[in-house]
Amino acid sequence: MLLNYQYRIYPNTNQKLELNYWLRVCKYWYNKQLGDRFNWWENNRNSINACRLICSLPELRDHPNFYSQKKQLPILKEDLIKVVSSGELLDFTRVPSQTLQDVSKRVDLAFSRFIQGSQSRARVPRVEGTGVDSNGVRAGKPRFKNAARYRTMRIEGQAITIERIEKDWLFLSFSKLKGWIKVRLHRRLPDGFVLKNALLTNKADGWYITICLEDPSVPNFSPDNIIPTWDNTLGLDAVLHEDDYLATSYNNKLPSLKSFRKSEKRLARISNRKSAKKKGSKSRRKLAKKEARVHQRIARARIDHAFKTAHALIRTNKKVFLYEDLKLISLSKRNKAKQDENGKYLPNGQSAKSGLNKSWNDAAFGQFFTILEYIAGKAGARTIAVKPAYTSQLLAYRDEFIFTDRDIREYWDEFESLKVDRDVNAAINIKRVGLGLFPTIKRRKGNLVVTESTTNSTSKEVLETLKCTRSLQRSSSRCR
Repeated sequence: MLLNYQYRIYPNTNQKLELNYWLRVCKYWYNKQLGDRFNWWENNRNSINACRLICSLPELRDHPNFYSQKKQLPILKEDLIKVVSSGELLDFTRVPSQTLQDVSKRVDLAFSRFIQGSQSRARVPRVEGTGVDSNGVRAGKPRFKNAARYRTMRIEGQAITIERIEKDWLFLSFSKLKGWIKVRLHRRLPDGFVLKNALLTNKADGWYITICLEDPSVPNFSPDNIIPTWDNTLGLDAVLHEDDYLATSYNNKLPSLKSFRKSEKRLARISNRKSAKKKGSKSRRKLAKKEARVHQRIARARIDHAFKTAHALIRTNKKVFLYEDLKLISLSKRNKAKQDENGKYLPNGQSAKSGLNKSWNDAAFGQFFTILEYIAGKAGARTIAVKPAYTSQLLAYRDEFIFTDRDIREYWDEFESLKVDRDVNAAINIKRVGLGLFPTIKRRKGNLVVTESTTNSTSKEVLETLKCTRSLQRSSSRCR
């Protein structure tokens, strides 16, 4: 199984200068190829009513692709290349050849998304303010890279040599880079691993390496071999209320972190101080680096919380995890503007919606579900996204719509002498949807009506779960 391990590296001064030089060459090569593709895109198109007898059509040239642009590398290596904006002379021979070829692959991927999105723009609506369409496909126009946007280089495994491995350190040597690079092994490498490639990234606090390796001890996982059942399945409901992050179908909730909310005021102070400084000044660059460190700590805390939450779910020994297929981009987009007859803008609730959008982005459920899929695959489990329609409204053990208002967080059932939590009830319904046990619901004259139902077949199990308060860390035979 292919795994990615990220470590911090400690290059010396000369190695840092050389790695920064590699980044400048890769950035220039990326922008040069992207500009050539934009030039082809603009000069090889005409209106559909253009006629050669009336309009002057440009001379068409071949479409630049990955292979045609990659063939320019031997020519560029013959002499130094002068950068027009800065006048710097770049030597392409100092950068590994496979790294430069990977830059061409990145350009080809970015421009292919742009072409496909432009062709389907008339058929598929786009989400305002994003680079994706309504189907979640990335199709935005690629941007030219500056030093802040181009920070990662790919090094193939054949250009990397493992010199030696000590207790907490790994020493690597790269092709065309003098000396060894020290890698801090905060996590032990698996025995018998095969090095595939590595990514060198220049972050706010230094250089990092992401090692892609193949671990023979972890078998390749096939999720189709696991069949969901009531006992081996866990339903997950995304909660965005107070300090709750997730609700499970085991009648418990997992806490949230809110890393951005905790650092929001400190980040705002630094940003305001930076914006008051003169552009290009030393004090502004110093504050920009300080601001980047705060963003880095927020992102690291969020990823750490996601991994810990995913591991807590895996420890339940479930084999199938069902979660909501949320349209996260639509949930966090701005409200449409409202205007009166005179064109004056009216209140549209965006002030309150902005706080909700911030909470959705801070929760980062999309990132969490991706991490959960990765952790589950290593543990031999699978994750399935299901449609959450009506799961937060219908009572899980009776075909009755209870939670029709968002302010209703709990429901007291007199007949069962049971207090039902809204989020736990939704998690159980998500589990029922994934197992094909959720009833068929249709609208008739504006009202929700259950047409086909199998609720009675699972009401006993649902009631037993709701009456049990079990934590993820402790096991109880009564709650299984």
